Amino acid sequence: MSPTRNVPQVLVGLDECLARAAAGRSGALWRLAEPGRQLDANVVRLPPGGGVDEHVEEDLDVLLVVVEGSGRLGGAGGTGDGGAELLAPRSVVWLPRGSRRSLNAGPEGLVYLTVHQRRPALSIKGLSLPDSTGTSTGTGTGTGSAGGEGPCRLDRVCTACGRLSPELSARYCGQCGEPLPAREP
Repeated sequence: MSPTRNVPQVLVGLDECLARAAAGRSGALWRLAEPGRQLDANVVRLPPGGGVDEHVEEDLDVLLVVVEGSGRLGGAGGTGDGGAELLAPRSVVWLPRGSRRSLNAGPEGLVYLTVHQRRPALSIKGLSLPDSTGTSTGTGTGTGSAGGEGPCRLDRVCTACGRLSPELSARYCGQCGEPLPAREP
């Protein structure tokens, strides 16, 4: 049965999703891909001891829900000294935009769901866009759909160790040397 727009639906069972993933597979196990959505969501598995390097998400708040395993949220500052917060199954974490954070999986690994607003389309300020007559107006803001969908960073997450590569053009993981996922055309 094909999905119908504006009709609530179960997309995936987490138990089924985890059972389908190959044993030991890390990285993104599932992604929200429904057309016309306003959200992005991912189920990600980090291997034991794996992590996501410290980074700042400038644009989006992120909700993170621990599904399995344990770990530490670095940069949380919940202890008052910028120390790490412990993550346990069923923990719900708010990562506000502009916050510095890192994730480190515990000895049994870490599986988590992230949900955030879909990234806005790429834009080029001052771009001259043609109007309905085909004439360039010189007043385009580039905020329309011409830029397409915003970039997804999952092609920069190593499937072997779960590290997020800070380099946009990286082809191999800087931590373990494994090839990064193939970029979609």
